[in-house]
Amino acid sequence: MPLPKSEYLSEVWKDGIFNNKVVFCTGGAGTICSAQVRALVHLGANACIIGRNVEKTENMAKDIATARPGAKVIGLGGVDVRKPEALNEAAAKCVKELGSLDFCIAGAAGNFLAPMNQISSNAMRSVIEIDVLGSYNTVKATLPYLVESAAKHKTDGKTPPRNGTGGRIIFVSATLHYAGTPLQSHVSVAKAGVDAMAHAVAIEQGPRGITSNVIAPGPIADTEGMARLSKHSSAKDSMKKVPSGRFGTVKEIADATVYLFSDAGNFVNGEILVVDGGAWHTAFGGTEESFKYPDFLLTDEVVTGVAGGKKSKL
Repeated sequence: MPLPKSEYLSEVWKDGIFNNKVVFCTGGAGTICSAQVRALVHLGANACIIGRNVEKTENMAKDIATARPGAKVIGLGGVDVRKPEALNEAAAKCVKELGSLDFCIAGAAGNFLAPMNQISSNAMRSVIEIDVLGSYNTVKATLPYLVESAAKHKTDGKTPPRNGTGGRIIFVSATLHYAGTPLQSHVSVAKAGVDAMAHAVAIEQGPRGITSNVIAPGPIADTEGMARLSKHSSAKDSMKKVPSGRFGTVKEIADATVYLFSDAGNFVNGEILVVDGGAWHTAFGGTEESFKYPDFLLTDEVVTGVAGGKKSKL
């Protein structure tokens, strides 16, 4: 049964705007990235989603394909974004089976809650490798195809593109590093690196027609991240710190994605689009309310009560 459109896409977008386009997405089986891809598929695109877990990735691909009759969605599991050869192979397979690679979403990420004095070098390295190196490897693997797509879909900002858009990259980041976030030093460092990379890609590849932007989600309801890194009992208190008075939805991240990849986003390059209801402006808007600042940090206790705590082996 197809997911209701209202759960992943607003009514403002015209059907078919991404006809004959192909999106390549790492972390594509995740709650947010799958919504991004599902929206693009609904609007005409075909897709290739990448993940570590084979069964989860393949099942999600089948599910996303229900968004549009005739859609082609490939799920490539068992792919580690830290290994460039694996992504090179995945990108080549995407193009071979779907015909092109027009859009790229670098969405693979890793996270857990822990204060800095409990994070080992191995743990820090693991997060940076998945987020920063993984995003870099994703760009390197897809860039030749994206440049080719950009050349086919040039726009002057005046003439409606006859064949749509192409040659666009979105990095999925966060707002944790803007004001600093307790228990998230490792991810803050990684996401700052992702943001810097997106800017570098915009500057270096912009002359080739590439646009490179960041979407920085805030607290998004009913996602794996919220389930792993927060306590349900503190949700109401956390919402009070969001100026919009609620958590976001995956549909709102998907809408931002459609905007950046569409004709409306032609002249947007090297930007960070924050979709968080204003949460980052309230200091620790995304911090788990039950870990009071600075009291919890001064206890030197280990984070408990959430699925996404630090694993001892790290």
